[in-house]
Amino acid sequence: MRGKHIIIGVTGSIAAYKAASLVRLLVKEGAEVKVVMTELAKQFITPLTMATLSKHPVMVEFYNPENGDWHSHVDMGLWADLYLIAPATANTIGKMAHGVADNLLLTTYLSAKCPVMVAPAMDLDMYRHPATQHNLEILRSYGNRIVEPEEGELASGLTGKGRMAEPEEIVRCIRQYFAQSGELSGKKVLLTAGPTYEKIDPVRFIGNYSTGKMGFALAEAFATRGAEVVLVAGPVTLKTEHPAIRRIDVESAAQMYEQVMAQAPECDIVVSCAAVADFTPACRADAKIKREGGQLALELQPTPDIAAALGKQKKPGQLLVGFALETNDEEENAVQKLHKKNLDLIVLNSLKDAGACFGYDTNKVTMIDRNEERYHYELKSKRAVAEDIVNRVVKMVCD
Repeated sequence: MRGKHIIIGVTGSIAAYKAASLVRLLVKEGAEVKVVMTELAKQFITPLTMATLSKHPVMVEFYNPENGDWHSHVDMGLWADLYLIAPATANTIGKMAHGVADNLLLTTYLSAKCPVMVAPAMDLDMYRHPATQHNLEILRSYGNRIVEPEEGELASGLTGKGRMAEPEEIVRCIRQYFAQSGELSGKKVLLTAGPTYEKIDPVRFIGNYSTGKMGFALAEAFATRGAEVVLVAGPVTLKTEHPAIRRIDVESAAQMYEQVMAQAPECDIVVSCAAVADFTPACRADAKIKREGGQLALELQPTPDIAAALGKQKKPGQLLVGFALETNDEEENAVQKLHKKNLDLIVLNSLKDAGACFGYDTNKVTMIDRNEERYHYELKSKRAVAEDIVNRVVKMVCD
């Protein structure tokens, strides 16, 4: 949800306390959140709490009585990618259904150009009343999305359906919505990440310093834009959380090659981000090699060239993206790799750039396309770099 604009409308319900956790979770996911509250909602949770969590002033009145600043419901409706009303009381749901606009939350709703999501919260008898159910059906007919309340103990002491969905469930629904509405919806992406370990003996290996951070950030970015992602990951400690990411863990270059070649024919976009070892021991010891004096000579043989193999079997319309890590003659070497391996785009990293490449949370890249057009980017977080790469891929796929 990085970069998404979300308005949260909070109404006068005991479930308003959950809105604080909801804001925190959305901000953690990278969304920019603004909060609109009704006057009664302030009786359940303070605007100061919501402003602190959202990092934006909370809007309740149409204007600030202290300085006259106007809170434009029209501007907010244009700003947002999603308007979420949580909790939504029976009273507010009824007003939304019938076009009543007697507070800032409701006028913002009627002005919103973005999709609207509603998370009801009320006692079980209020929720199942025919009037409430009719109003919810009206909202659905308008295209509003309803996050169904849960069953459980209610504020009244009764037990039944009416509890506002938990913040984690609402965030899951929002994430799923953005994935379905993304530019890459319906596309399948295969992505490799992390290092490979080439075993010398049961306790030693040949490897590199890759942490997988860049590849995992790319997987999240592609999934957020609507793609179904298959992530083939080398041995890393990172976790995947997005439901649209299917992770396959491997260790060696040979294992990564096997999985990639099996998955690639079904994918629209393939991104080779992993730092795959170029060589592996020709012979692997079954027991730990003991130090017995003198030198130890290792005979190495080339590992399968995954990017080259993908380029040879590339199907029509498939987009191949590769990475190049260079220490000298960076752009010249990257262009050679681009054409030699039949790639459509190559992302160049240089070890000469401070704060970039292995082990850092930041990166600095240059992208070069098949026409040798170059796109230079400044040092930024790997999450932001992932967005830049996905933006470039979207243009190539959708133009």
